[in-house]
Amino acid sequence: MSRRTSRTALDRLRTPGRLTGFLKSASVCALIAGLLTPLAQAPSVAAEAVVPNDHCGNQCSDILPPGQNGNATLAQILLNQAFGSQPEHAEDQLGPYANLAKGYPSLTNSTINTFFNDASFGVPADQVASTLKPAGRSDVTIVRDKKTGVPHITGTTRYGTEFGAGYAAAQDRLWLMDVFRHVGRGQLTPFAGGAPSNQGLEQQFWRSAPYTEADLQAQIDNAAAAAGDRGKLALADVNAYVAGINAYIDASDSGRYFPGEYVLTGHKDSVTNAGTIEKFKPTDLVALASVIGALFGAGGGGEVNNALSLLAAQEKYGVAEGTEVWESFRERNDPEAVLTVHDGSFPYATKPADAQGEAMPDAGTVAAEQLVYDRTGSAATTGATSASTTAAKAAVSSAKRGMSNALVVSGEHTASGNPIAVFGPQTGYFAPQLLMLQEIQGPGISARGASFAGLSMYVELGRGQDYAWSATTSGQDIIDTYAVELCQDDYHYLYRGTCTPMEKVERKNAWAPTTADGTAAGSYTMRVWRTAYGPVEYRATVGGKKVAYTTLRSSYLHEADSIIGFQMLNDPDYVKGPEDFQEAVQHINYTFNWFYADSEHTAYYNSGDNPVRATGVDAEFPVWARPAYEWRNWTPTTNTAQYTPASAHPNSMDQDYYISWNNKQARDYTTAPWGNGSVHRGNLLDDRVKKLVAAGGVTRAQLVKAMADAGLADLRAEDVLPDLLKVVTSSPVTDSTAAAAVSKLQAWVTAGAKRTETSAGSKAYAHADAIRILDAWWPLLVKAEFEPGLGSELYTAFTANLPVDEAPSAAHGPTGSHAGSSFQYGWWSYVDKDIRSVLGESVQGPLARKYCGGGSLSACRDVLIGSLKQAAGRTAAQVYPGDELCAAGNQWCADSIVQRTLGGIKHYNISWQNRPTYQQVVEFTSHR
Repeated sequence: MSRRTSRTALDRLRTPGRLTGFLKSASVCALIAGLLTPLAQAPSVAAEAVVPNDHCGNQCSDILPPGQNGNATLAQILLNQAFGSQPEHAEDQLGPYANLAKGYPSLTNSTINTFFNDASFGVPADQVASTLKPAGRSDVTIVRDKKTGVPHITGTTRYGTEFGAGYAAAQDRLWLMDVFRHVGRGQLTPFAGGAPSNQGLEQQFWRSAPYTEADLQAQIDNAAAAAGDRGKLALADVNAYVAGINAYIDASDSGRYFPGEYVLTGHKDSVTNAGTIEKFKPTDLVALASVIGALFGAGGGGEVNNALSLLAAQEKYGVAEGTEVWESFRERNDPEAVLTVHDGSFPYATKPADAQGEAMPDAGTVAAEQLVYDRTGSAATTGATSASTTAAKAAVSSAKRGMSNALVVSGEHTASGNPIAVFGPQTGYFAPQLLMLQEIQGPGISARGASFAGLSMYVELGRGQDYAWSATTSGQDIIDTYAVELCQDDYHYLYRGTCTPMEKVERKNAWAPTTADGTAAGSYTMRVWRTAYGPVEYRATVGGKKVAYTTLRSSYLHEADSIIGFQMLNDPDYVKGPEDFQEAVQHINYTFNWFYADSEHTAYYNSGDNPVRATGVDAEFPVWARPAYEWRNWTPTTNTAQYTPASAHPNSMDQDYYISWNNKQARDYTTAPWGNGSVHRGNLLDDRVKKLVAAGGVTRAQLVKAMADAGLADLRAEDVLPDLLKVVTSSPVTDSTAAAAVSKLQAWVTAGAKRTETSAGSKAYAHADAIRILDAWWPLLVKAEFEPGLGSELYTAFTANLPVDEAPSAAHGPTGSHAGSSFQYGWWSYVDKDIRSVLGESVQGPLARKYCGGGSLSACRDVLIGSLKQAAGRTAAQVYPGDELCAAGNQWCADSIVQRTLGGIKHYNISWQNRPTYQQVVEFTSHR
């Protein structure tokens, strides 16, 4: 696992990884031979599952690398570590997924399933690998297919169906589910080991969802009570699902085929079978949901960072001009931003004419709230404290991991007359994968697709009988920062006029070395101070008064509420068209863009509980924790409020096409992350799909090609580099170093500006020198272009709001290296607008000033050539310094995608692609 410092939370997770030394000290062959005996699972017989109503006409496909099987016994882990062998179905979707990068140019409709799975309902009789009646139940059957091992769960009762879903989930992801319930509870280190990466992970998530066991149970009770009959049904489904998980724990424990990580982390003994795998309970699912929601569905935050950069701008330029400069970089409603909804206006979190209640910190007084206390042993090392710092930054940033994309074309523009969709979530690459595939058929449920492990009582992204749906992260602001005025001491605050004690919530964690993680023994206490306005994140003074800045999220204490929306999506009697789809996803309180396609219609809806803010409150900055500035009709004890109505959310039906790659949803709809300007990775999709729609007769293969082509594009090279070269070549380039670099860059742009292998499997890029030059040049040119005009302090503050770059190999972007997803956050719009302004071209929503060369074309050219020469002189080893996986200078490897190990099984790295992890290709031929 890479030890580069900039990593996402999940990239930092460490579970079994110290097996090499263990294997050296053991007789591997003898050990494996002794462990192979208990691998036999419950007996199964071949049979054909009942095929439900399927309107896809063999035109639904999906893919989810590396493979369906995410569990491995100790023997299988040892075989993998020693010889590279894979458990059955652990890796069989990785090759087809990887091969699309070079195979897409010749793709046809008939060859799509060379790179995807057939996602039709049911399993043909000759493709049934096994049939299981879990725990001997007569009301549910789990059929697994030969090709991928995906479970097809068919129940005759609702309870049996959900019991089977829980059992199948544990068969495929028990260890992963166990890891994440401990992450959600802030108890990962005692469970999986005290590696600094594990410390950072539990700290990042627990600080944003510091729930007690009573909090978790209350969320279940409240969600069930609020939703009437559907709430009661959801609670029954959860209980059945948990019972299925626990039945598998019992079976695998007695049969001794449980995941081997339990042995390697000291929870089970491989010889005597002593030890316990803790049973699941419904509150574990809420803890799991809090992690997934924080990762992918909680837009907002960053108000304190916004305040600091605004104050820096005002210090540099004065209040009026500094505010203008700040707003131009913020790009709240940039007129050049690519949109998902083409028409209409959906005002949300817009800039108020006269801001009220702002609580801006006094200069130099902001300090992050301490989370970790009483460090002992390995918790006090430099690596541990560094992990804590990284976790703290990730938790409070508005530049959250978004990812995921969607391309949907209406039937009016397709060859068949039926809508086509290519869509899916980018959830990173892990082994085992966070998502798992399944088909569920039972009373009130009929769906196939992907669900997060441990939350798979319903399909969360997938297809029904005659419709399909998917989501991308939207990122609109549902998190606000309040300044609570302190009284009496640092742990009391004024709450509606009364001096009120903060609530202290703690986790005391301790760990010892294990076979999997040899980190020395250590311990610490995590301590969060909670207020009615959420947990404390910072301390500061405002106008000389001591305050604590707290973070309040509309989904806080409501992690379980979204279950109703997913239940509806799986119900064929509920979803019969686009209107029903939109109604269903309105019940999902996380911030997502939802897309829908059936044989006749397409639709879009932006979900999330968007709070109605008080008049005059600017969502960008901290406000005083006073009734006048609270969310309208806010009830602190339950954290409920008035939310914007469904009609105010960006929504649409039957638009000519939709694209989304975490770009701006609609005009006047402000999203929390910075960077929704003239150049966004959403443009890579929009440009390609727009051309297809204009030509007409779009096919599934063409839409997959558009996605795959965009997934290999370097956004900087395709959309910004041509204008940079215009400036550079505005006069003859006489310097030989610069001229050679320009020639290489021009040739790359002419060839399409892709980061792609010379041939499949070559592990070397075409135009490798040009790619190296741009990777080196981009951070240098941004700094040379903007820092002289902004000044070091403001430039640094703005980079805290929005990272400069996110190239595939970049360790300085929020995604980290080897993660696939790239070009989500960066200064491409700023460079684009500034360079076009210097060139004298028309710019809508320009930056408040011209920065490159102070606005002089010749001076700008000098800046660019100077930084280009510097970049050209950087060797591959300097640009790609190497890590645990890649040698210094190995460009392809530096970009490559790694299935980061969350368990004991490792996989090979694949060539870079910027595409969804789980992806569907759908075109329904008929409707009920």
